[in-house]
Amino acid sequence: MMSYTSPNWSRSVLLTIDTQNDFTLPEAVAMVPGTFEVLPKMEQMLAVYRALTMPIIHVVRLYQEDGSNVDLCRRESIEKGLQVVAPETEGAELVHSIRPLNYSGLDSRRLLHGEFQAVGDQEWILYKPRWGAFYNTSLEHFLRERGIDTILFAGCNFPNCPRTSMYEASERDFRVVMVSDAMSQVYEQGMKEMRNIGVHVCSLAEAIVEVEQAVGR
Repeated sequence: MMSYTSPNWSRSVLLTIDTQNDFTLPEAVAMVPGTFEVLPKMEQMLAVYRALTMPIIHVVRLYQEDGSNVDLCRRESIEKGLQVVAPETEGAELVHSIRPLNYSGLDSRRLLHGEFQAVGDQEWILYKPRWGAFYNTSLEHFLRERGIDTILFAGCNFPNCPRTSMYEASERDFRVVMVSDAMSQVYEQGMKEMRNIGVHVCSLAEAIVEVEQAVGR
């Protein structure tokens, strides 16, 4: 079983999930506890991938103010005026500390049309309309085209979007890595459930060693 699920670190991509101001910053409107605290770990993982020119994708949410593209469980609140990760607002932007150099902001129009927005050398942003990063997106095709078979996950709120995205990746036969200390709202039973479907659960320190050794730079 391990031969099929063990990470191919040299053929991996780093996915950050929903690490946007409205979900991350203290006192933000939809702040997810623990996300701000894991930012230093995310920054370290991103620094390694950037230094090695390895691919990075920042997956984000965008809630249109009329609620038309919002999950049913949140739609009524948005329709009534709650503004969360609204297009063209600072709340929707990536947290400052994880942005690449020369970052100029989200291109909401392109993202909402399903396009990948390039924001650096081997670095992109992708909008996902629901919990999972593969749902109604071209993420799978994008990764297959580039020969990527391993996905490292970090970011915001394990029980919702990261967990859903990891299940989606697994059912598409990608090799999946959960960087557990670079993700918010992680708990022991959740990590056990991930291991049970073949996810490689590891620390930031382990992931850095493995990637640097595999790429050999």
